[in-house]
Amino acid sequence: MPKKQKIEQNQARLFELNQALESGTFAPIKTMLNGLPAVDVARLLESSPPKLRSALWQLIEPGLEGDILQYLSDDLQAYYLNQMDAKKVASITEGLEADDIADILQQLPDTVIHQVLHAMDEQDRHRVERVLSYPEDTAGRLMDTSTITVRPRFTLDVVLRYLRRHEELPEMTDNIIVVNSKDQFVGILPLAKILVSDPSVTVRETMLTDVEPIQATMTDQEVSNLFERHDWVSAPVVDETGVLVGRITIDDVVDVILEDASHSILSMAGLDEDEDAFAPVKVTASNRLPWLGANLITNLLAAGVISLFTDAIEQVVALAVLMPIVASMGGVSGSQTLTLVIRGIALGQIGSANALWLVKRELAVGLINGLVWATVLGAFAVFFFDDMALGWIIGAAMILNLIAAPLAGALLPLFLEKMHIDPALAGTVVLTTITDIVGFVSFLGLATLVYL
Repeated sequence: MPKKQKIEQNQARLFELNQALESGTFAPIKTMLNGLPAVDVARLLESSPPKLRSALWQLIEPGLEGDILQYLSDDLQAYYLNQMDAKKVASITEGLEADDIADILQQLPDTVIHQVLHAMDEQDRHRVERVLSYPEDTAGRLMDTSTITVRPRFTLDVVLRYLRRHEELPEMTDNIIVVNSKDQFVGILPLAKILVSDPSVTVRETMLTDVEPIQATMTDQEVSNLFERHDWVSAPVVDETGVLVGRITIDDVVDVILEDASHSILSMAGLDEDEDAFAPVKVTASNRLPWLGANLITNLLAAGVISLFTDAIEQVVALAVLMPIVASMGGVSGSQTLTLVIRGIALGQIGSANALWLVKRELAVGLINGLVWATVLGAFAVFFFDDMALGWIIGAAMILNLIAAPLAGALLPLFLEKMHIDPALAGTVVLTTITDIVGFVSFLGLATLVYL
């Protein structure tokens, strides 16, 4: 279904739900909710105001709560989980994949997590504890422990008989993982090869051994890059000794990619990646206050710079009119470079090996843009204010700021990344401050030298 049609369908359902709730007819709502795929119910909940959310959650059948919960944002997961006791959480998560259970449990305090694990059966507890033993944002936290493994010495006929004993295969099983007697990864056996090869051939003769497994401590961003590069559907995960501990499937990798994209977009506005569009006023206001405070501080800094040149501004009123243009042009130019570099870092395309070339390129681009727009704005100033000196001043300031802006936009993300600070979150604030200050100092400083 096309994305636009899906959105329209979601809005139509929301309208229908609101009308039904207002009329007090809950039966049709309950039937509709429990007949939808879990992911669609989750989207409906996320698209609903708090009061409607609470009413809808009460109508969901207990057996579907866990399936729906795994598709909700972290904030909504925490909201619903905090209303449940440990036994309830253990019950609704039964049957989910270990990585999904781990994601859900991380929304709870440590003491509650231990209670939930204690309430699980031994097999589920062992699977989830293995996933939770790895740090967040690593392959170990992303993996599913449900795997099908075979030994190299068996024939394909034996493997086929073994597979038929399963009621169903784990989702997205495109390969059978081959391990040795110590459960160490040896290779993979594609299902396609099993189907078309001679049944009397052994696994050792058919398997692929040139596949590098994913280390459990690898970052999820590196995992997503590998999946993109190799077009994988699934990949084995091993520990430091080479023992197979699980596998990662493409659906989990897509979630990582979407989360990273959402994080980059929202962080540049100072918002959390799990920002709830329908969060209460108090929560939303408290989330945005720190970012506005940081912005106020940087603007006060820029205002302090302007105050140093009040004599020049008082003498030449045109300076106050043209001053914001120089800073704004620098801000736009710097943001273009900043966004490009942050994206390159996220994709693993930009690093210390090619950073110098990028900086030189941005300097050249800044110089060209500076000359072009300095000519345009300088001519504008001369024409409207009949002041040749003013034209030269604003032209020179434009060149300086349009060189400084892309240079800052290229270097800032690299510096922040080296300092282990998120460039998407901190880069915009620092860049705006730099372009404002350089723009104001260059324009008003040159004007002070000429007019005073």
